[in-house]
Amino acid sequence: MVVVVTIAAVLLVVAAVLAVVRIERGPSMLDRTVAFDVLTTTLVGTIAVEAAWSRRTETIPILVVLSLVGFLGSVVIARFAARESDEALPRPAEDALAEHEERATAKAEQREAAVDSEHHGGSAPGEVR
Repeated sequence: MVVVVTIAAVLLVVAAVLAVVRIERGPSMLDRTVAFDVLTTTLVGTIAVEAAWSRRTETIPILVVLSLVGFLGSVVIARFAARESDEALPRPAEDALAEHEERATAKAEQREAAVDSEHHGGSAPGEVR
């Protein structure tokens, strides 16, 4: 058991150090968010290893609360990033999208007008509509 706990502790320390480096360097907010998630998960893993080593169950509520805090933090930052990217959409892209939709609508109308109703599915002779 000592070997397993030692290996797990070393791996968790390495993961935590790398996560802290990524949080510090960035370069973007989403990179820092993922690193924060890794750091939170590493902390949860460290507490779980300590609980298994000492055979205590009192730390389980701490694990649950810490996991929920990490999850909620990730959701809040993801929603913030989604709103920020929507607001950052440049106007030329929106104009190009509207122009593309107008062209597609015009082409569809031309195709419908080009179909001769007498030869292509029109009403039968003598049929009253």
